[in-house]
Amino acid sequence: MKKILVIEDEPNIRNNIREILELSDFHAIVAENGLQGLELAKDNKPDLIICDLMMPELDGYGVLDQLRQDSSTMTIPFIFLTAKSQPSDLRKGMELGADDYLTKPFRANELLQSIATRLNKQEVVNQKNQEKLDELSICISHALPHEINTPLNHILGLSSLLILENDSIDNEESLEMLELIHKSALRLHKLTINFLMYADLEISMSNPQKVTDIRNNQVKSFVKSAVEKIALKIAKDVDREADLEIEISDTVVKISEVKLSKILEELIDNAFKFSLPNTTVKIIGYPSDDDFHLYIIDYGRGLTQEQISNIGGYVQFERKIYEQQGSGLGLSIAKRTVELYGGQFSIESIPGKQTIIRILLPR
Repeated sequence: MKKILVIEDEPNIRNNIREILELSDFHAIVAENGLQGLELAKDNKPDLIICDLMMPELDGYGVLDQLRQDSSTMTIPFIFLTAKSQPSDLRKGMELGADDYLTKPFRANELLQSIATRLNKQEVVNQKNQEKLDELSICISHALPHEINTPLNHILGLSSLLILENDSIDNEESLEMLELIHKSALRLHKLTINFLMYADLEISMSNPQKVTDIRNNQVKSFVKSAVEKIALKIAKDVDREADLEIEISDTVVKISEVKLSKILEELIDNAFKFSLPNTTVKIIGYPSDDDFHLYIIDYGRGLTQEQISNIGGYVQFERKIYEQQGSGLGLSIAKRTVELYGGQFSIESIPGKQTIIRILLPR
């Protein structure tokens, strides 16, 4: 039985709504004012809230604002009851996250229809979120054990050898083994960070209020310096500085420097990883109106259209053929981060010839 919280200071209206709900097989919880309703919402976690707009002590706007700031209540469907119908009042409520309005007086069928619409919509959202979690769980169970075990086995095997054969291993050989252990540990560390980041991104993307809060954040960062710093480091690490071409205008974009750096790190690293030495990796960027266009181009392996369509966490294409390191998370993390901040992400690729990653970031 679905639980519905009714917050209404007028006794007659409150009792009428409770009677309508109970006759329609809902479990009705009632509150006489906004403060009481806020506490009941946090204690009972109702499936839907019906709230009067004009109330003493704490009005409907205040109730909704506080509910949307609490992670345990921020996604509960919310319907306002109001005798006011000015566009400014409606707009304010919608900006705070209201799902619907009913203007007093209203009929029982109007109330029930609004409730049904909001509950059905929430059910669809919950179902999609569960499908994403199920898909993520399956992907993790298939790919994550291998990705963890490979570097972990290197660490365990080499460290055991150093312990058991300590007397017979010279300093040069010992140092080489320690370097391999360190490299494997770094790989394991990056995998852990990426796993946690991808999980956090999926959780954030499934929460509309959190997405809105992130996009309304005023944090900005400079693009050119971030691109040059990361691209030059990656090119130098793989001894391909001569292959790198950067043509980029400087501007600021609405994304934190940390998140922008992560996007660039994963995409530029892939561009070098999946293209051969002496082929160009090109980065182009320029502003237009309220957006910034960024292109990362390489002339390497490329992706088929099916592979592009199937981009997701823990999907590593053609692993049996190439056996490269990596869980396939990098591309998904970059894509989801761009989308989380209100940008656009797309890929055009000709297998065996060229890949172009196009990013549009808000300025």
